[in-house]
Amino acid sequence: MTDAFWSLIESARADSTTCCEVAANAAALLATRPPAEIVATHQALWRLMDASYVAPLWAAAFLIRGGCSDDGFDYFRGWLLTRGRQVFEAAVADPDSLAGLTPTPDLTGRIGTCENTLSLAQQAHGAATGEDLPDAAWEPGNRPALDPSWDFDFENETEMRQRLPRLAAVHLS
Repeated sequence: MTDAFWSLIESARADSTTCCEVAANAAALLATRPPAEIVATHQALWRLMDASYVAPLWAAAFLIRGGCSDDGFDYFRGWLLTRGRQVFEAAVADPDSLAGLTPTPDLTGRIGTCENTLSLAQQAHGAATGEDLPDAAWEPGNRPALDPSWDFDFENETEMRQRLPRLAAVHLS
């Protein structure tokens, strides 16, 4: 289902200029699909969210956004999903790869955040069926444990410059 999720995102990216438009387009496209496919898309999205729950990416989000709470990290990864498979997978493998990417603001002007992505399947399911996602759509989370070697204060500019040199060069003065 991951390939189908990425295909949906690529279709939703056409003619979109913001992450919020991508999320809205994806929800609209998904609402035309059978409910079982909507549920599968929801599960694929959250598996990708779990797989991207890694400390180096959180540090990158901190640099890009000028700080990043745990909810903010979820919204950052939502934004990252709207950028497409290639950008997402490169960022999970090497968060410093985001140095060449210009974060676009959401509808409220916040940079590198898209909360709407996280609920696109819920919106699609409601539009298609008039109902909430079924309880079975919610799989138990499978987040990996954060790497303890990245357990440092992300405000430590020296550490950030060593670990994410390209991003630090762009986002630190």
